[in-house]
Amino acid sequence: MSLSVTLTINGDRKDVVLEDPRVTLLDLLRERLHLTGTKKGCDRGQCGACTVLVDGRRINACLALAASLDGAEVMTIEGLAVGGRLATVQSAFIEHDGFQCGFCTPGQIMSAVGLILEGDAGDDPDRVREGMSGNLCRCGAHAGIIEAVLDAQKRVAGEEGKAA
Repeated sequence: MSLSVTLTINGDRKDVVLEDPRVTLLDLLRERLHLTGTKKGCDRGQCGACTVLVDGRRINACLALAASLDGAEVMTIEGLAVGGRLATVQSAFIEHDGFQCGFCTPGQIMSAVGLILEGDAGDDPDRVREGMSGNLCRCGAHAGIIEAVLDAQKRVAGEEGKAA
């Protein structure tokens, strides 16, 4: 049994035929659409490496069935930079050394963007740490990640209306 879904991914409409209704958003993005920035870490929703935004909210793509997202708007790490210019959060991660090996970085950045867009980042490191707790970094770059999120939050708040 196959079924069709329509998704808007990084601003582009995609009509996709799913041969198996159990295909996750993560597998659709990586295997069918070749958007490999979204990483497959634990494949159980515990590490956050697969974090993307769906209709502006953070989700673990490994836990979402693609078939359940018909009509949704999906933003992946590949869709953040516009015209070759990095998004605010991406720039802040570079400036604050918010990564080491880089494997978790796309999920960390997408989670940070979501946290800021949801209005939950604030200016408290503990609040950011809690908000980012679903994203794990095995290298221990959490201090730089928290600094990057706080800096990006300040920049976005100062440039009202600008995307994270």
